[in-house]
Amino acid sequence: MRCPKCGFRDDKVIDSRQSRDSSSIRRRRVCLQCAYRFTTYEQIERSDLRVIKRDRTHEPFDRRKLVNSLAKACEKRSISLVALESAVDEIVHELETSGREVSSQLIGTKVLERLREIDEVAYLRYASVHQRFNEVDEFVDAIQALGRRIKPNALQRELFPPEMATPEMHPASAGTATAKRETEINGGV
Repeated sequence: MRCPKCGFRDDKVIDSRQSRDSSSIRRRRVCLQCAYRFTTYEQIERSDLRVIKRDRTHEPFDRRKLVNSLAKACEKRSISLVALESAVDEIVHELETSGREVSSQLIGTKVLERLREIDEVAYLRYASVHQRFNEVDEFVDAIQALGRRIKPNALQRELFPPEMATPEMHPASAGTATAKRETEINGGV
């Protein structure tokens, strides 16, 4: 590493920390000749991810395009930048682990999944472009599909957890439930 002030090649690392998003390491260095302090960032070299467009052309993946499309969908909504950056990081990580080439359709689908969790209006905005809505009926169908979706409340526990939903699912409790029902029917005998 060359000193940005004097160009000397030797320096000493005086502090190392992870960046806020844990994607790189920040190192504070001091030049051993002129004592100038400077910062460097170390991060993983990512493989070249290629996007296969709808018209079958290929282009390099551009994270900025993904950020801009999410920001455009979330424009004038009360969504924090931290939430958007987190969503972008998750999408990029999934894409990078899926292979060297990825279709634009897959990217759009992953964006829609994240936006559905973050904000329904932003989801509809993005879906209208990604799924190429041409008619008002397509918007209505998408809105109705969102309305039918079960929205979990993080503050409220489920009344019937999935593993304990019905007695038929648990053979041990099914016998006692059946015996109890028979006793009620027979008048407590």
